[in-house]
Amino acid sequence: MGRPELYLDAAATTPPLPAVLAVMQQLQETAWANPSSLHGAGLAAADALERARWSMSERFGVGADQLIVTSGATESVHLALLGSAAGFAPSRLVISAVEHPAVIAAAQQLEALGWSVAEWPVDGQGVVRLDQLDRLLSAPTRLVSLIAAQGEVGALQPVIEVARACRERGIVIHSDATQLVPQGSFPFKQLGVDLMTLSAHKFRGPRGVGLLIRAPGVALSSLQGGGGQEHGLRSGTEPVALVSGMAEALVALPNFNPVTHHVPPGCSTQIRRQRDQLLERLLELPQLQLCGPALDHRLPHHIALLAKTADGQPLPGRDLVRRLAAAGVACSSGSACSSGKSSDSAVLTAMGFPVPERQSGLRLTLGPWLSDQDLDSVPGRFESVLEAFS
Repeated sequence: MGRPELYLDAAATTPPLPAVLAVMQQLQETAWANPSSLHGAGLAAADALERARWSMSERFGVGADQLIVTSGATESVHLALLGSAAGFAPSRLVISAVEHPAVIAAAQQLEALGWSVAEWPVDGQGVVRLDQLDRLLSAPTRLVSLIAAQGEVGALQPVIEVARACRERGIVIHSDATQLVPQGSFPFKQLGVDLMTLSAHKFRGPRGVGLLIRAPGVALSSLQGGGGQEHGLRSGTEPVALVSGMAEALVALPNFNPVTHHVPPGCSTQIRRQRDQLLERLLELPQLQLCGPALDHRLPHHIALLAKTADGQPLPGRDLVRRLAAAGVACSSGSACSSGKSSDSAVLTAMGFPVPERQSGLRLTLGPWLSDQDLDSVPGRFESVLEAFS
């Protein structure tokens, strides 16, 4: 105890940029009014809101009317799936076996409405099996949800290829890009999907705000009534400061092309170098092994590990996370949104890991706040914690 904490949990959330905090503070003082009001204070808020909307639309190469502001990716996912499904008679939704719990929850709601839900199986690296494409995209499939980058094991999914196949068959496809967008903004149309969701707090923006981006012509039904904000799809007074903070955080991201970059470049080449060097040192510890895809098929800031004792017995990941936190290393075991539960990892289960290993996963995700000197001490802290289990 008492050692400075090293924050290696960027996939869970990220510290807001100073520029984001500054913009939000300024707008809380100058644009606090309701942007629907027609007096001076309201018009100032409306102006700030529209400037933020246009800034974000430019980052993704879309029209401002294609952006729907929400409270975050969880709400965006529900609006995307439930809102688009409302235009169809109950048919089939296909989701990958490694989706975020928000997608699973929305799928369960559709099941209650008479939809059938099929899981797209993954291989041992956590990537959807393309040999199942024709079977799963056949009738009666009308809706697909495929995560762009899997947060627990870092696997990048073949979204562009699946989206192309969906387009050919007239299937609406949604992608949860919450973990992909922090690696850089990109032209939305190049991903090829109809609907894409994201959360600002994953890329150093504020908590409590996110986006649903939709392609032109994609029909959606709102999930709640009210004042008709966000093109009638998400009623409620807009949080001007949060939206402007999200726009500021997007401006700080690099640009990349998902068509030509199989692996996104990440926020900087430094982060990828740091990740590679840290992983090399961690794998020198016999109790740790890499989990998920090879480095050229995963998020560039992401390390997923399985932990075991010196004699090969799986170690409980949640217990390790607590002990590492006491040693000054902040990391995760499984998805941050479900890490409070003592249960087998659904992702490791889908990847075919045996029962004893399904609770032994660790996730380390890096950010630009970490220096080389910070990371130098991480393997030693891991070694001390692991030795305590022997």
